[in-house]
Amino acid sequence: MDHWRIDTPQGQLSQYTSVKRFDAFLKQISAIGYEAIETFDFHLGPLRELFGSLENARAFMQERGIDKVLSLFHAVMYDERQSAPHVRSTHDHIFNYAQHIMRSSAGLGVENFIVMPAGLYYDVEPVTDDKLRACAELWNRVGKMTLEYGVKTCCHHEFFCGIRSAEQLRKFYEWTDPRYVFFYCDTAQHVIAGVDPVDLYLKLQDRCGGFHMKDTKHVDLTGDYRRKPDAEVMAPTTPRWFHEMGVPGGLVDFPAMMQAMKECGYQGWVGVEHDKADVGGGNYPQSTALSAWYIQHVLKKIYA
Repeated sequence: MDHWRIDTPQGQLSQYTSVKRFDAFLKQISAIGYEAIETFDFHLGPLRELFGSLENARAFMQERGIDKVLSLFHAVMYDERQSAPHVRSTHDHIFNYAQHIMRSSAGLGVENFIVMPAGLYYDVEPVTDDKLRACAELWNRVGKMTLEYGVKTCCHHEFFCGIRSAEQLRKFYEWTDPRYVFFYCDTAQHVIAGVDPVDLYLKLQDRCGGFHMKDTKHVDLTGDYRRKPDAEVMAPTTPRWFHEMGVPGGLVDFPAMMQAMKECGYQGWVGVEHDKADVGGGNYPQSTALSAWYIQHVLKKIYA
């Protein structure tokens, strides 16, 4: 998942700002073993501008050893006036926007449409059964539509999402149709929310569309998930929520997760996420390389 920025004399810039920067990005991640990328749906426009078409963009990627844009993360700004899954009057707007993304993303090889299935917790609370059912209704509808384009709708639960606790997750997945709505496992986000990601994966393994593998050193015990406007950067309890796999003091049991995936026969993609890797003096290339080392020297030995 390409939260990737590079330091330049003009400050931090995205790899989508020039063909030269995108070329360097692809070569770096391909050289250490990555085979695909995930990105945000707002990068579709820059890719067209850089290469003329998404087909051309994918061909450029493949020439550098990266097969496809595996997943698009739906970067919708949840707002009760027009985009709030728990508010049924906004469902048509969300659905139409999702359909637009499907129509405009052909050519990249996209397999997953990743969504946060509810708004920010402080905008949703109190989280009632009716609100959870409203969210389920929306994503059932969207998921059925995206499958018509060959793409799975996968729900990704940030620790500050309106659907975050074990009980809320249980109800949401009971009320969504397994044919249309899939689960995307972000290991760190679930740990921060007090949910065991291995246990959750085992419960939802038949609906798992993929993973964001990253670590954390903290569980939110003080209600930071309600912090406005951004719980990931405003919480006073920790300067950095997310870390690379294998970091000392990390709370995610990645070997146990890989063993569970092996026992369940998981055959899909596994993604690495290096979210906010530059907090505290780090950087994205370094974070990506550290995760690649952990994959090659620890995790691959488990699922061999």
